[in-house]
Formats: sequence, structure tokens, C-alpha cells
Amino acid sequence: MKLLVTNDDGIGSPFLHELIHALRAAGHELYVVAPASEQSWTGASKTRSRPVKSAAVDRGLGCPTWIVDGTPSDCVNIALAHLLPGKVEGVVSGINVGFNCTLAFIIASGTVAGAWEGALHGLPAMAVSQDVAEETYYRLKEHGGVPEGELLATLKISAAHAARLAGELLSATPPRSFTVHNVNFPHPCQPGTVVKRTVPAHFFAPGLFTPADDQGRHQLIWTEGENVSPAEPLNDLACVEAGFISHSVLDYRKLGHS
Repeated sequence: MKLLVTNDDGIGSPFLHELIHALRAAGHELYVVAPASEQSWTGASKTRSRPVKSAAVDRGLGCPTWIVDGTPSDCVNIALAHLLPGKVEGVVSGINVGFNCTLAFIIASGTVAGAWEGALHGLPAMAVSQDVAEETYYRLKEHGGVPEGELLATLKISAAHAARLAGELLSATPPRSFTVHNVNFPHPCQPGTVVKRTVPAHFFAPGLFTPADDQGRHQLIWTEGENVSPAEPLNDLACVEAGFISHSVLDYRKLGHS
């Protein structure tokens, strides 16, 4: 397929690079438009208060590549309207550093939002994320997101799964269906790890900021939150924690109640 690839961890993320290598190895034709810097937790926001700059770059990825100094939503919107030489058949966003499971995190996720922006343009879309341990997450963030050893092996396997799933899921998704496939990989992930259909976990996430310091500043932090999901159907968080690949179909036409 001809695909647009983006992420929220930025153009330098090795997790993005592994996804691109796997998609190309699977035969997909790619265009990459990614944030110039990390844009995690930006949700579906678009940059309104200033002009947004785009630039073609060569990062050795083997496909046309641009950076945008904005959010993942900016990247996809600008790419589809102004950067790409022709139409694409789908959008893939990721691989995110850390899972994007549960209602609390899906809505806040820049990775999911990059895929959602594709869906808003009528394209089939998929968001992909890699679960990592909390201490690993902070180590990656502090050292530029460079995975090593077993984590790197897991990431390569997850990327290969993502490339296969992109071909299967996006080609089977009707255009203009407002649908995002949200895929989360467990850690570790193996070639034979099973994919299971899930729904987003019902999860409350209060208190995500520290108390004010002496200058009145609050810092975003991780909190455990509260999982209030029913036992059935299988939810994304439980699926990943059990060592399976979670596949949630986010059909945004089903928001609200009549």
C-alpha cells in the first residue's frame, strides 16, 4: 500500500525508524511526515497561535521525508494537503514509546491523534504503540529513546507485526469510515504472539500534575489511576498485560448516545 507515516515522539525516534524499515521490507510505499520534536500527550490539537513550518529532510529512511514543527495532527493535515506528490491509501502512526491503552490515554495520545487525523481525511488509519516498563520509559526519554538488547529485539518483532497488520487492516477498512485501528504490543513481543480484539479499558486518571512549586509551576507526572473495566469484553490494558497484542477498533461514528 501507499502509506503516510507519522508519530508523536518526533522524527529522531528509533521506534519510528524501526516501523519504517519494517513497512518498507513488507513492500509498502511510504511517505514520512513527523514532528520535528517530541509531541507526546498533545492529543488531536492543531497549532493555531503561530505559523507552522515544514521542511524536506534526508534521515536515511529510504523514502521521502519531511519534518513539521507542530503536532502529529499538524503533520498529517499539512502532508495530505501540501507535501505529498499524490494520494495515499492509509495513515500509520507510531511506534509510540509506551502503550496507548485505556480511554484515558487514547484520548490524550498524539500517536492515536495522528491516525485520527488521517481518518478525518477519509483514510483508513492505524496507531501502533509498544508497551515498556515504567523505568524503561523514563530511561528512553532521558537518553533520546534509544532501545538496546532485548527491548530492541522486541521492537523489531513488533514492527514486523505492525507492517503485516497495516496491510491486513487498512486494506479491509472502507474509506470515509472514521475508523482508527489502535494496536498495542506487549513487552516482550514474539513472532508468534497472538493478536486479540479488545475494547478500551475504562480507566480514570486524576492527579496527573504535581502540586505547585514556589514559582506556581505544575509538572506532568505518571499516576496509577483507577481501572473500573468490567470483566468482559477483553480490554486493551488486560490484553497487553497478559502478553497478547491488543487490537481495538475505534469507530468514532459510535460516539454519543441517541
